[in-house]
Amino acid sequence: MATTPRGFRDILPDEAEMREHIVATVKARLVHHGYRPIETPLIESASVGGANAWSSDAPFNLFDDNGTLLAVRPDNTTSVVHAIAARMSERDLPLRLRYEAPVVRQQPRGTAQARQFTQLGYELVGEGGDAADAEMTLIAAEALDDLGLNSWQLVCGSVVPYQALLELGVDEALANEALALVHANNYIDLDELAVTSDLPVALQCAMRELPRITGGPEALDRVDALLRAAGSTTSTTTELRSLVQRLTSCNAELASHLSFDFSLMSSFGYYTGLVLKAYAGDLADPVGSGGRYDAVLDAALEQGAAAAGFAFSLERLTEVLEAQAEQAPCGDIRVGESTGTVRPGSAATTNPSASATVGEQAPLRIAVPKGSLKDDTIAALEAVGIDASGLRDPGRHLIIRTRDTREGEGAIGPVELVIVRATDAPAFVALGGTDCGICGRDSLIEADLDLLQLVDLAYGTCRFIEAEPAGRAEATKRSYARRGCLRVATKYPRIASAWYEERGVNAEVVALHGNIELGPIVGLADRIVDITATGTTLRENDLVITGELMTCTARFFANPGRARLDPRVRELARRLAAWRDESACDDAH
Repeated sequence: MATTPRGFRDILPDEAEMREHIVATVKARLVHHGYRPIETPLIESASVGGANAWSSDAPFNLFDDNGTLLAVRPDNTTSVVHAIAARMSERDLPLRLRYEAPVVRQQPRGTAQARQFTQLGYELVGEGGDAADAEMTLIAAEALDDLGLNSWQLVCGSVVPYQALLELGVDEALANEALALVHANNYIDLDELAVTSDLPVALQCAMRELPRITGGPEALDRVDALLRAAGSTTSTTTELRSLVQRLTSCNAELASHLSFDFSLMSSFGYYTGLVLKAYAGDLADPVGSGGRYDAVLDAALEQGAAAAGFAFSLERLTEVLEAQAEQAPCGDIRVGESTGTVRPGSAATTNPSASATVGEQAPLRIAVPKGSLKDDTIAALEAVGIDASGLRDPGRHLIIRTRDTREGEGAIGPVELVIVRATDAPAFVALGGTDCGICGRDSLIEADLDLLQLVDLAYGTCRFIEAEPAGRAEATKRSYARRGCLRVATKYPRIASAWYEERGVNAEVVALHGNIELGPIVGLADRIVDITATGTTLRENDLVITGELMTCTARFFANPGRARLDPRVRELARRLAAWRDESACDDAH
């Protein structure tokens, strides 16, 4: 029997009915605020999206009979902007438009993520400033409240503070590299980039710390203080402060669900101010996102126009409400009702003898690596107050239930240590199986998933090297000249491919899973790319190092959503960073 393509699925009646309820609820809220419907084509000219919007996210491109390159849209906002520019007049502004429409996006293989999903979105075009931002945010809050979700949070960020920071004497190349690292949530390499630059110390500090600022309205004071210390003379948080005031005056209870995270600067690259994400239930991924995108209208309309938009994911809202229904005492729940909840799969739901009950704090789940990183990881966790004794001899247990030994403010409480291969840790964290984890830098690069890299733990140090059999240098050169490529055996195809590409070497990477040294010995490959700590294995197999790729250490990382919603993740990161710094000082003395 034929199956649906990867990332696509049929929606059966029970789920379809719940989706109808969600659509009707959100639509009613948008109609109340005067938003009118708009429908745009599923297939557009590939040029509509532009370089920043569609080029990397459109998984399906096709040619029509005239040879025109077309794309199945990965986003509705750009299509709406195109419709406004092509069919409507600037005299019609401001426009309040809403839509319910599917999009398709590329997703990595092996992550079980959908490639088609439905957006419930709205766009406010032709009205700018804090009033428009407040309207967009208020509607999102009201819709989430209307749906009867047990728990939800709106997390705000802005591109303005970091852009202002990079204008304080940071050269263009360094600024672009810093932005790339912030967008990739890689704070560890951002730290290294800043401290190795020749920028003033205050500016280095601001580059490192600004994306780490989270919290309530008090976070805005910290942003302003950081920029003042770096040399800025103007506030970059004025509109965000006004947003808080407007929301509070409209509905103080809904405003209490608002928080700030200045790592939110968008992956699309077209937001110009406010960036907003909505989280609900225990889902690590946002159920909605949006922001201000004035620059898109500047390019589309002759006179330009302010614009802001937001879109809910119908699939993710459905997932949250279905989970909420399953945890209801009667096993059923309708949109608009709520009930207490604990995390699916937590001790309360998988272990009847566990102490967790409905309404109790769910354990913080940490993916901890087996193998060479195990002993140092146990030492690190115990040094920061986590009882990790159960990891020393776990037997057949895959999850060790324990807790933070520290009490009072900042206490982490119950903890679940999930024992995984280091190479699997990124997937467990990125896909929401655990909140945070520890693994080597190499595993993070190879996984290439959306993760927040928080702390370099400075243990498990090893080197990535290129090597070949001793005395084979000339033979390798002749093979390269004959074939036009270098054949390389490795367990790390992404790292190896990127390194050779940077050097302009045409390399054919052969992916192996063990005994990499055998590759050139038996003639399978010319060279290897592998890790080494002491070089003993290389010497025993008569291999010599021909290149150095990078140094690798263990890193603490987190699911971005969990880090934004659960302060325990940041608290654990803070403790681990302090422990690392203290250990470095002890070693120095």
